[in-house]
Amino acid sequence: MDYYVKRIGQHRGAPRIYLDGHQAVRAGFSPGDRFNIELNEGKGITLTVSKDGSRTVSSKKKGDKTLPVIDINSAELLKVFEGMDAVRLIVKGGKVIFVPLASELQKRNRLADMVGRIQRAETLRIGSLTHGGGVMCHAIHAGLKAAGIKSTLMFANDIREDLIAHAAEHNDAWGPETHAIAAPMQELVQDEWLMNNLPKLDVLDMSLPCSGASVAGVSKRGLEKMEDHPEVGHLVYAALVIINKTQPAALLLENVVNYSKSASAQILRLQLRDMGYDVHEAVLNGKDWGCLEPRERWCMVATTRGMTFDFDQIAPAATVVKRLSDVLEHISDDDPRWSEMRGLREKEKRDMAAGKGFRMQVYDSDSTKINTLTKGYAKVRSTDPKIAHESDPNLLRQITSLEHARIKNVPAHLIEDLSETTAHELLGQSVVYDPFVSVGQRIGEAVMEYVNEAAERQRETTANVAGRRLVRATG
Repeated sequence: MDYYVKRIGQHRGAPRIYLDGHQAVRAGFSPGDRFNIELNEGKGITLTVSKDGSRTVSSKKKGDKTLPVIDINSAELLKVFEGMDAVRLIVKGGKVIFVPLASELQKRNRLADMVGRIQRAETLRIGSLTHGGGVMCHAIHAGLKAAGIKSTLMFANDIREDLIAHAAEHNDAWGPETHAIAAPMQELVQDEWLMNNLPKLDVLDMSLPCSGASVAGVSKRGLEKMEDHPEVGHLVYAALVIINKTQPAALLLENVVNYSKSASAQILRLQLRDMGYDVHEAVLNGKDWGCLEPRERWCMVATTRGMTFDFDQIAPAATVVKRLSDVLEHISDDDPRWSEMRGLREKEKRDMAAGKGFRMQVYDSDSTKINTLTKGYAKVRSTDPKIAHESDPNLLRQITSLEHARIKNVPAHLIEDLSETTAHELLGQSVVYDPFVSVGQRIGEAVMEYVNEAAERQRETTANVAGRRLVRATG
C-alpha cells in the first residue's frame, strides 16, 4: 500500500486531481487501460481498472518512456472534497482511493458529534487535564450553563491524588460518569489501555504546569527556557496526544503570561492549526471582572474551524469596586493568628540595607486590590500579602483560606474540609474564577451558534432536494 497527500488543483474553473507516472503505475494502471470511478457514499472516490470501464487512462512521454496519466477534472465527481485543499491518495491492490485527509475527517466528525448531542438534548462531554481542585473546570461548566448548555465531566486528570479525591467529593462539576485519573500526564499517554478508554469530547480544559515558565520557577532553577524544566517542561507533547485522542470541538488552556512566549506554546499553536482548529489568545486580568486579585493569566482557546469565537466578544460585567472588608472574616483581637511577625520585619530591614527590592505587602480593610496569592502562601513568606490589624499597627496576620477563595471569587465549597495549607495550594495554583466563567459562556455561545447554523444549512439542503424532485415530477 502506498500513501500520498495530493493537492487539489483548479483547471478551467473546476477542481482537478492529476496523477501521472509511478503513482498510477504502482496501482496497476497502464496507458490505454479502461477504469471506473465509484463514489463512496460521500466519503471519497475509488478508481478501479476494468475492461468495461467508462474512462481511459491517458499517457505522456517522459524520455523514452510512456507513462500513464489519470486526470479527474470535474466539479461533480470531486464535490465530496469541496472546500478542501488536499486529499489522501491510497494506492492499493489495483485501486486508487481518494479520501479526505485524516485531519479533515476528524474536524467534520467532532463538529457532527457536537451538533448531534445538542440536537438530541444530550449533555456536552467535558474533559479536564491538570485538574487540581477543578476551579477552572467548575468555572467553564458554570459558563456553559449560562449559555444554556448542560455538560458532563467525563474525566479529570491530575498528578495529585489528594486533590482529585477532594474534587470528586466537593466539586459539583463532577458526577457519577466522571472518571478520576490520578497519574502523571506523561504516564497516561503511554498507557494503551487507558488511552483506548478515553472518550471523545466536546470541550477540554487544561492548565499545564507553569513551574518552568513562571518568573519564580525560572529564577529558582536557572532555566534558559521553559522546556528545560526536568519535570514539566515536556508536557505539551502529552497534552497534544490526549487532544488528538479525545478530539474536542473546543479546548482551552490557561497559564502564566510567559508561557505564551515558550516553544511549547508555539508548538501548540501550529499543531492545533494543522488539526483543523482556529487558535485565539488573550491575557485575562481578574481586576477587569471586579476581583480583588489582579492576577493575569494567558488564555488560549482553540475552536474547530467553522465555529466562531473571539475574545473581543467577552465583555466583563460592570461591577462595584470591592474592598478587602467585603471578604475578610472576623478575627477577634485575642486570636493567636495576630502577630508582630518580628522575624519577617527584621528580614525586610536586612533586605533594604542590602539594596534588595523585597518588601512586605501589608493591606487593610479599605484596600481595593491585593497582590497575587500563590500556592505556597501557607509558608508565611515575607513578600506574601498580610492583613494589618484595625487598631494596632504592630499586628499582622495571614489571609485565611476562605478569604483567599473570596479574593479570587472561587466558590467556597471547592475548598471545604481542606487544611489551610492544602486549601492555599489548591487556590494558589488556580485561576481567578469570573474571567473563566465568561470564557466558558462564550464557548457555549459559539457552540449554539454553530448548531443553529448547521440546522439552517440542513433545512436549505432539504428544501433544495425537495425542489429538484418536484421539478422532475412535473417535468
